[in-house]
Amino acid sequence: MGFKTDAIHAGQEPDPTTGAVTIPIYQTSTYVQEGLGKHKGFEYARTQNPTRTALEKNMAVLEAGCAGYAFASGMAAITALTQLLLKQDDHAVCTENVYGGTFRLFDTIVKNYGVEFTYVDTSNLGDLERAIRPNTRMVFVETPTNPLMVITDVRAVCDLAHRHNCRVVVDNTFMSPYFQRPLDLGADIVVHSTTKYLNGHSDSIGGVAVLKRKDDAARLEFIQNAAGAILSPFDSWLVLRGIKTLAVRMEGHNANGMAIAKYLAGRKDVQRVYYPGLANHTGHNLAKKQMSGFGGMIAFDLGSLDRAKRFLEAVKLCSFGESLGGVETLISHPATMTHASVPPEERARMGITDGLVRISVGIEDVEDLIADLQRAFEA
Repeated sequence: MGFKTDAIHAGQEPDPTTGAVTIPIYQTSTYVQEGLGKHKGFEYARTQNPTRTALEKNMAVLEAGCAGYAFASGMAAITALTQLLLKQDDHAVCTENVYGGTFRLFDTIVKNYGVEFTYVDTSNLGDLERAIRPNTRMVFVETPTNPLMVITDVRAVCDLAHRHNCRVVVDNTFMSPYFQRPLDLGADIVVHSTTKYLNGHSDSIGGVAVLKRKDDAARLEFIQNAAGAILSPFDSWLVLRGIKTLAVRMEGHNANGMAIAKYLAGRKDVQRVYYPGLANHTGHNLAKKQMSGFGGMIAFDLGSLDRAKRFLEAVKLCSFGESLGGVETLISHPATMTHASVPPEERARMGITDGLVRISVGIEDVEDLIADLQRAFEA
């Protein structure tokens, strides 16, 4: 089936009781069993829930994996993956320009269990290979990165990591499976914050991991049940609803993103624009090769904290707030918001300056968005 067909139908047979075309919200904690050892596949809602199961099956199809598991947040999904892949005295390599919440989890929580992390520019294969050790078990890649939109060659990283017996996890939140499929490029696991593009309406928090290997899937299923950080039935339903329009929304984000990136690139008062759809982006050619679109995420540098502050306070249609991937345009300041947990010297080294602004371009009329940005520049 095609992507749009799978997004609407995969894992979602009409309800057998009523014929409802939309999977119901099975808001129950437990299920009646017919006798000892006799049940219809559902025993307790932490372990299984029909609405969550539908979402997990849907995501497994969209990401071309053998199984998917939904969690209470993107960070809960990543936490479960560290429990799957890492133990005391293990080592992991992570993309250096990773989402601040991922860095915080690894650097302040997981490392306390005797796991060591090294952060490198995973777009540089030489740096990555030098970072790998005999006890390296996981390479965690975010591409494009948040917020500087660095593009990593997923296939090349997987070839390298697998030679060293390392699993590769790719955070695919920015692109969604519509524009990028890491498992097809060789990755072992793909993870998403469903909060973002998959849900797409800024009304749900969640995460999902999709796995290629059946042994990894069986172990993660056990971890999901044992640790219990599951996605609720209602949130599962919201994400399923969002995925039905994922393809058309992503096309809208992509078209608007390109238009706004070109607008920003043409302004003399913008020092630099980070968007892989621009021909001068260092990862542009690779992005064209491993992605089918460039998405709606843009970062641009205004040169100083004062200029960024004045600009962010002047926008009206663009909403100043955390998160991304909704139908509405959201604008934020990475240094004090998404990446505040990253040490200032590390932010400066990577290029996350005090003047950097990140915009999650929505699907409004692009002329209205550009007019709003224009007013903010002139304020």
